[in-house]
Amino acid sequence: MPILSRILIIACSLIIQNAYAKSPKTQTINVKQSVLKMALNKGVKADDAVSALRSKAEELNMKFVAYQAMSDELRERGIKAGRLEIFQFCNPYDAHVLAKHNPIFAAFMPCRISLIEDKKGTIWLVMLNLDLVIENKTLPKTVKRLAKRVNDTLVEIMTAGATGNF
Repeated sequence: MPILSRILIIACSLIIQNAYAKSPKTQTINVKQSVLKMALNKGVKADDAVSALRSKAEELNMKFVAYQAMSDELRERGIKAGRLEIFQFCNPYDAHVLAKHNPIFAAFMPCRISLIEDKKGTIWLVMLNLDLVIENKTLPKTVKRLAKRVNDTLVEIMTAGATGNF
C-alpha cells in the first residue's frame, strides 16, 4: 500500500476519533417508566375527551399553545392511520421558573398530551411522566413543588379527558 494511502487512512481515523470524542454525552431511560397512559372510559368518545381536556386545561390556567392532527396529515399522504393528535399546553410563568432553574426543563416544554388509537381501536391519552424529574434529589424544594404541581395539573387534564368530565 503506498505511503500516501496509509497517511490518508490514518488521518481519516484520527478525524473520526476526534469527532466522536467531542460528541456530547447522552443519557436514556426506560420509556415505559417515563410515560403515563390512560384509556378513555367506556362510552367516552375521542371528540368528547378532546373537549374535556381542553376545557380542563383552560380552567387550570394551562394555555393551549399548539395542536398537531398527525392522523389527518398521514391520511393526506395516503397512509392508513388510527387517530393520533398531539395537544400542547403551557403556563408561561411556570415554564420560565423551571427553565431558569435548569435549562434541561425546556426539553419537556411545552407540556404535551397525545390522543392515540391503538391497533385494537382503544383510545389512549399519553403524556410524559415527570415523576422521574420531580424525584431528583438535587432540585430545590420550591422547584420540586412547582414541577409536581405542573405534573398533577397535567394528570388532572388527562383524567378529565379520559372520563369526559369538564
